[in-house]
Amino acid sequence: MDTCIIIPARYNSSRFAGKALAKLDDRFMIRRVIDKCKETSFPVFVATDDKRIANVVGNHVGVIFDRKIYNNGTERVAGALRDYFDDYHPKRVINVQCDMPDVTADMIYKCRDILDNYTVSTVYTDMPSKQQQDSNSVKMIRSKEHALWFCRGISGYGDWHLGVYGYRTKELVKYNDLEVPAEENIEKLEQLRWLKNDRLIGVKHVEFNGIEINTPEDLERWHNG
Repeated sequence: MDTCIIIPARYNSSRFAGKALAKLDDRFMIRRVIDKCKETSFPVFVATDDKRIANVVGNHVGVIFDRKIYNNGTERVAGALRDYFDDYHPKRVINVQCDMPDVTADMIYKCRDILDNYTVSTVYTDMPSKQQQDSNSVKMIRSKEHALWFCRGISGYGDWHLGVYGYRTKELVKYNDLEVPAEENIEKLEQLRWLKNDRLIGVKHVEFNGIEINTPEDLERWHNG
């Protein structure tokens, strides 16, 4: 297996508890994310600590059920890779956040392709002006091809970082043992751990006309969109 997708999905999200099971039209959000991921050629897995989520997705993808407590989605994906794939490790892993119901195959493929030159990758798009003031929208400061910083609080500049990551497996398995910087806890942004431990994150621009569902208000916007 060269590449697989792992969707980390916990129930008790701090900003929107149970959002993985929020209904988007006639589908649970996690099911819509799975269906979008299946538009690629990669096998798809869901890593969760909740039986309700596992029951909803179990007939559609591989389920990695793990009740360990993780601080973020990258930790959960790294734990799944380390503890459940045994010797059948993919060379690359794509982490698609379960609040990305409008994720596209292009975003996923670009995250994979960046890994030809970097060990960690992500994607971004142009930041709509109305989201510059929104602390739930993650802003990225970058050089031409790699990220310099991520944060929530700045306004007026920065690209819109989207919740899709890629990793080379040999790098991902190290994540849970890296030092957790204070900035990660302040900003609640897991990707800062890579930067503060001297890892470069390669980035590419993508077209994105969707919505990330971080809050109940985002869900309402999605339905009204």
